[in-house]
Amino acid sequence: MAQVYSLRGYGQMITDTGRMEAFRQALQQAVTPDSVVVDIGTGTGIMALLACQCGARRVYAIEPGDVIQVGRELAAANGYTQRIEFIQALSTQVTLPEPADVMVSDLRGTLSFFQQIIPATVDARRRFLAPGGRLIPQRDTLWAAVLEAPALYQSFAAPWNGDFYGLDLSLGWRLVANFYQKAEVKPEQLLVAPRSWATLDFDTVESPDVAADIAWTVTRPGIGHGLVLWFDCTLAPGIGFSNAPWEPDHVYGRTFFPWLEPVPLVLGERVSVSLHADLVEDDYVWRWDTRIRDVGGQVKADFRQSTFYGAPLAPGRLQQRAAGHVPELNGDGRIDRFILGLMDGGNSLGEIARRLAAEFPPRFAGVNEALARAGELSLKYGWPLDRKYLREP
Repeated sequence: MAQVYSLRGYGQMITDTGRMEAFRQALQQAVTPDSVVVDIGTGTGIMALLACQCGARRVYAIEPGDVIQVGRELAAANGYTQRIEFIQALSTQVTLPEPADVMVSDLRGTLSFFQQIIPATVDARRRFLAPGGRLIPQRDTLWAAVLEAPALYQSFAAPWNGDFYGLDLSLGWRLVANFYQKAEVKPEQLLVAPRSWATLDFDTVESPDVAADIAWTVTRPGIGHGLVLWFDCTLAPGIGFSNAPWEPDHVYGRTFFPWLEPVPLVLGERVSVSLHADLVEDDYVWRWDTRIRDVGGQVKADFRQSTFYGAPLAPGRLQQRAAGHVPELNGDGRIDRFILGLMDGGNSLGEIARRLAAEFPPRFAGVNEALARAGELSLKYGWPLDRKYLREP
């Protein structure tokens, strides 16, 4: 996984004491003086440092982002340089010299289904973990409920449903209503009893996708504005944390999926939702189809929503991805092809930049500008200086 947090964001995760204390206790339970630990997505290295503090013999801390340098410096400051091997790469690009007894990671976003975390976890579990090794976390249980949240809903809808200069902006709402967002939620805002809709067992999970049908009977009358989702995390037997509405706030927050319009709900009415999360390329497409029936069984609301519908798609851009389209390199593509062709292990970046500036004089004011462009591709596609643990794709 690529780095998705700022250094400030990493700091907020460290100061989430409920989360950090749970991870520390789980590591204490799992790590022995003979343990080899692999930390997937180490970030600033905090889990790797805690693993050393718990007595680990060796820690492999894997992180693709430049924040890994903070981890290296923190390891030196705390006297753990000789016990932690920092590897700057995606975990899927890494081969370790020995199996790990413990694998720790915390790659989720507001929900457990986030970017490539499940494929990365499955790959690391298969290739890094010794037979009988321990995974931290062990499982996530995901929950959902119907939410009354007028202020939150207005923050979505107001820009598109108001009267701004006599213009019709409602098209924007049809897109925005198909997005979700992190939200602060109180338990008194729930109109139904929470239902568990998935359990993600990291010891056995294989597929990154999930689908579930959930149904509730309304237990508190009010105005339904959408769904709220959260998770309970089990790190080790008897150790975990939750971002449920009645629990202390964590950095994850809760996740709000709005409905296309608010729906007045009364006691005894039924709300049914078909919820899907499907990994497409590097991110998830979410779908939440909602049907609400009154106490007599008649349908009073029927919504079909998906993050796919929320993406503005220009026809020309879609055609460029069609199987029958015959692509042609634009100017930037020709420049990148020229640079990549010279990245053969025989040319310095300075030489590549000199030849690039000479080949495309209208695009580069001088060698320094060309060097910046070549350097970007070197970082993206070139082997790093330390390739000791990296494998071919």
